[in-house]
Amino acid sequence: MRTRLHAKRAARRAAGLLSVAALTLTAAGCGSDDGAGSVGSPPPATVELPSLKGQKLQVTAVWTGSEQENFTKVLNEFEKRTGADVAFVPSGDDMSAFVGSKIAGGDPPDVAMLQQVGVLREFADKGWAKPVGADTRAQLAKNFSRGWQDLGAHKGKQYGVYFKVSNKSLIWYNASAFEYAGAKEPKTWRDFLTQAQLISDSGTDPVSVGGADGWTLTDWFENVYLSLAGPEKYDQLAQHKIKWTDPSVTEALTTLAELWGGKGLLAGGKDGALRTAFPDSVTKAFGNAAEPEAGMVFEGDFVAGNIADAGADLGTQAKVFPFPAVGDKAPVVTGGDVAVALKNSKAAQALLTFLASPDAAHIWAQAGGFVSANRSLDVDTYPNAPLRGIAKALIAAGDDFRFDMSDQAPASFGGKPAQGEWKALQDFLKNPKDVAGTQRQLEADAAKAYQN
Repeated sequence: MRTRLHAKRAARRAAGLLSVAALTLTAAGCGSDDGAGSVGSPPPATVELPSLKGQKLQVTAVWTGSEQENFTKVLNEFEKRTGADVAFVPSGDDMSAFVGSKIAGGDPPDVAMLQQVGVLREFADKGWAKPVGADTRAQLAKNFSRGWQDLGAHKGKQYGVYFKVSNKSLIWYNASAFEYAGAKEPKTWRDFLTQAQLISDSGTDPVSVGGADGWTLTDWFENVYLSLAGPEKYDQLAQHKIKWTDPSVTEALTTLAELWGGKGLLAGGKDGALRTAFPDSVTKAFGNAAEPEAGMVFEGDFVAGNIADAGADLGTQAKVFPFPAVGDKAPVVTGGDVAVALKNSKAAQALLTFLASPDAAHIWAQAGGFVSANRSLDVDTYPNAPLRGIAKALIAAGDDFRFDMSDQAPASFGGKPAQGEWKALQDFLKNPKDVAGTQRQLEADAAKAYQN
């Protein structure tokens, strides 16, 4: 499912931190809202689309499971309104390699949903990505803050539409595990470790980590680093203006090691975490809500969809709190999936225009497991109070946020399985005592990828 969000940041760093105080993440009053509501009729159209009868359109994304199903509903509405024949093609985890092979073969998809800003820049520099048209620019100006527009731009040209975004600074927990252990929602990292120990002492592994997917580990690091080092250092590291051997990275990794190397704190231990894929990490906490394998799991708002897949009820069995403050401020890291055209066709441009409208966002938002940065989307569309709170806070933040660091990096460092940051952090999860060795490896890989 979801599972990805990876979104990697654009050249422009949106400034500041999203206030955690603004996040109304309590599940009180949620009732039976479950984060995966049924998809009803779309609202009246707000954007005019051309007739595309007889035209074929191929769209690729990494999404599988319920994410693919819900995105397909969005594409079905586009088909209905334009007459186009749209096919969805899963790309697999390595979007850059997939699109590169298709372009080499002379038949790229019309539109790709990219997870890394670094990949968007790479595609733009190679001429693979095509600038958006006037209709899409108009929708972006109307519906999105400047920060989200800039994240989809490169060298003064607009290439992308951030259709699906995420707050990646959330801890989801099993209510029964917390109640049995007498644990409470923590506000600081120190208290987080204390509550984790309470859960461990009660007989349940406290934290489920999907370490088989290296991107989850980059998200752990980014939240700890942003809270400890602050936004200025975060921006410098994201651009490789400071080295990964910097003392600020030492402090962040040493802090992470308190959890990853803590006795009895990870579900299945370090080895078990490295064998656990992200969707399975959610299942460990919510697949058997009454007797879970784990008490908590960290990741973005898209976890709501995985919780629904696991059969748990969001708001009663599954609850959520903001990532705890490690330093002076609690962090909020965002991510997103950006749509880019790989063919300069009428159909591809029309789909980007549709995805930039509230019409497309409405379809997935009411299904759950989705958050939009589209400020024209009625927040009442979201099926439960936690998602409505997350969406309101994201819109209210405007340009005041930090985007996922690894998604800003060149793909070879921040966005590929079994190499770069993903691999280095998996090695660190295997041996959390090796802080210095991990830093040396991260810096060697980063220097090669950034070439600066």
